[in-house]
Amino acid sequence: MGNREMEELIPLVNRLQDAFSALGQSCLLELPQIAVVGGQSAGKSSVLENFVGRDFLPRGSGIVTRRPLVLQLVTSKAEYAEFLHCKGKKFTDFDEVRHEIEAETDRVTGMNKGISSIPINLRVYSPHVLNLTLIDLPGITKVPVGDQPPDIEYQIREMIMQFIMRENCLILAVTPANTDLANSDALKLAKEVDPQGLRTIGVITKLDLMDEGTDARDVLENKLLPLRRGYVGVVNRSQKDIDGKKDIKAAMLAERKFFLSHPAYRHIADRMGTPHLQKVLNQQLTNHIRDTLPNFRNKLQGQLLSIEHEVEAYKNFKPEDPTRKTKALLQMVQQFAVDFEKRIEGSGDQVDTLELSGGAKINRIFHERFPFEIVKMEFNEKELRREISYAIKNIHGIRTGLFTPDMAFEAIVKKQIVKLKGPSLKSVDLVIQELINTVKKCTKKLANFPRLCEETERIVANHIREREGKTKDQVLLLIDIQVSYINTNHEDFIGFANAQQRSSQVHKKTTIGNQVIRKGWLTISNIGIMKGGSKGYWFVLTAESLSWYKDDENI
Repeated sequence: MGNREMEELIPLVNRLQDAFSALGQSCLLELPQIAVVGGQSAGKSSVLENFVGRDFLPRGSGIVTRRPLVLQLVTSKAEYAEFLHCKGKKFTDFDEVRHEIEAETDRVTGMNKGISSIPINLRVYSPHVLNLTLIDLPGITKVPVGDQPPDIEYQIREMIMQFIMRENCLILAVTPANTDLANSDALKLAKEVDPQGLRTIGVITKLDLMDEGTDARDVLENKLLPLRRGYVGVVNRSQKDIDGKKDIKAAMLAERKFFLSHPAYRHIADRMGTPHLQKVLNQQLTNHIRDTLPNFRNKLQGQLLSIEHEVEAYKNFKPEDPTRKTKALLQMVQQFAVDFEKRIEGSGDQVDTLELSGGAKINRIFHERFPFEIVKMEFNEKELRREISYAIKNIHGIRTGLFTPDMAFEAIVKKQIVKLKGPSLKSVDLVIQELINTVKKCTKKLANFPRLCEETERIVANHIREREGKTKDQVLLLIDIQVSYINTNHEDFIGFANAQQRSSQVHKKTTIGNQVIRKGWLTISNIGIMKGGSKGYWFVLTAESLSWYKDDENI
């Protein structure tokens, strides 16, 4: 990539930054950028103003920067500034730029010193700057002042972390030299997200305010707390200079003189100062954009394809043409019907490989879940025998009998058939739920039209609910039909005659062994060996023996 193309990288990312800000979202893309991090009064504002060569940032006590400021520096012959929220208006007076930043900050955050993560986009054109984009973040604070919320420290920390935790973000950690570097708030936060120091650039300010006899040579030579991209020292204007409106150009000359004359820094003077820092940041950001461009381009192309697919649904839609609206509505409703049918019939063009859904799940309910629910209908054989015994005795009344009466058989069988209502109705509920889930999946294509999506779901779900009531009535009717008449002449019914016939057929083919031929209740009375008179017994007739029981005891 040639030098000219390299120079175009930062303006290209600037245009993307403006486009995303205008949309009010980042489109889930992490733009290559430099975030400026530091404690309050660390000198961040002075560094940025030195880059521009103008006083344009708000100053004062407490938190002054309360919204992220996306500062885009563009090399140009003319000198002026533009805000994204004041498009078309050029600011040539940089005092007006300061007032606009303050007014725009108050517009979103109010007057109570609160903060907001919504950025202000400022572009400065000047012959004195290099192409560079920086994001000035609120200064790290510890104690709320005035009517700030008590968790202001946590809010600022979270806002800073939102920016610096991104892999595509370089971190400009600004630390004053007259404080212990080990306690630097900026370096602490940077180390949390960049423990190897690969994305962090250190800036040491206020070198002229260090105690006499001390210096930051080891830090600036990258020996004390080494960073991959190193440190750059700068000397900003003092508060007295700022109040006295000292010219920034004069301050830059004083800075240059400081490094050349200081015994601890004169050997690295060419690598110190604001002009060198600006060149370093320009080069680092350009290289960073170049390195991240392939992956960034792939993500952008992926989102472009996704958006184009979404736009396809709107290509024939013209809001001013009522016929287009009607046609688009009919197409979407028809598409919903086609998608629903495909999901039920199983001829969809998108096959779900993760789970069963639609017609396949309904099929499973019919052929696996319903039989399973039937099998789960376990009964207590001892309890059933007792019920059969009571049924036989109650039907006989004062009379005695030898064989099981038909009425007792029907009473017990009907009671068992009625138990089918539970599994049957449960299966209907499962099918209804899957149908409604299928409706919701099919209406995802209507998500761009929330009211249409909601109405479609409501109408179809109501129709399904109406059919649910009729389906359950039909299922209960079928069970009532089975209960009302028990056909003992049906070929599948194993009566005594059929049992004998099947027994003889099996016996002809194989040795049947001690196979059960007949089970039932038997009433035995007036036999001398039976104490207590007439009693009901459960008998089992096999090919080899006849046994009868009372409860679980073999007689």
